[in-house]
Amino acid sequence: MATIPQLVDYCRDLLRVAEIEDWPNALNGLQIENSGAVTRIGAAVDASARAIDAAIEHGTNFLIVHHGLFWPGLQPITGGRRRMLERALKHDLALYSSHLPLDIHSVLGNNAQLAKALGFENTEPFFEQKGQCVGLKMQAQVSRVELASKLEHSLGGPVKMFAAGPEQTQTVALITGGAGSEIYAVAAEGVDTFITGEAPHWAAVAAEELGINLLLGGHYATETFGVKALAAHLSDRFDLPWEFLDFPTGL
Repeated sequence: MATIPQLVDYCRDLLRVAEIEDWPNALNGLQIENSGAVTRIGAAVDASARAIDAAIEHGTNFLIVHHGLFWPGLQPITGGRRRMLERALKHDLALYSSHLPLDIHSVLGNNAQLAKALGFENTEPFFEQKGQCVGLKMQAQVSRVELASKLEHSLGGPVKMFAAGPEQTQTVALITGGAGSEIYAVAAEGVDTFITGEAPHWAAVAAEELGINLLLGGHYATETFGVKALAAHLSDRFDLPWEFLDFPTGL
């Protein structure tokens, strides 16, 4: 039987948690401890009440999330938050969160997994933040219409494209999540097509100004890949069943 210390130590080394600086509220690592044993792994994008309830219902006792309990910052333990934590503790559910370490992992990461799904090869690390590259860049000659279609297929949902760049791409950048506000810095790196999850309203105007294609696949949808890949990897490594708990936010 696998134990919490085994999985946590393994993830710490695999994801280089101690080496990767992140936003303070990410609090990467074990956020809720259980009594010690792990028999079933769950994966979800967010540490939400729905994900925790589903994990408990399905008999999961190790839940991996991308956005942890403390992402909104300090919050009083009252109301819905108290009930959510009470249920997790009562049902012996451990919660493990990995944000930037899981975004940027070269194999299991959100960026790497989405690039693979799109058929991109020969990618290179791109766009430094907090001391490490948080995205990928690749040379890819493909029509922007075909690229948008591939992205929709990979994400299983709609993609919003602001087609202000060349019809045939040359240099594509990919940063999963909510990186649309970085469009000026991304374009300054010679990128003509930028794939991310979501963007502020003004980024659509900036795309026209910059002459860059901007493809938005959804913050949630672009960040389902990492938790799935990590859960599947741990399942193989520790011989444990796993499942993805899918609760889209619509963003």
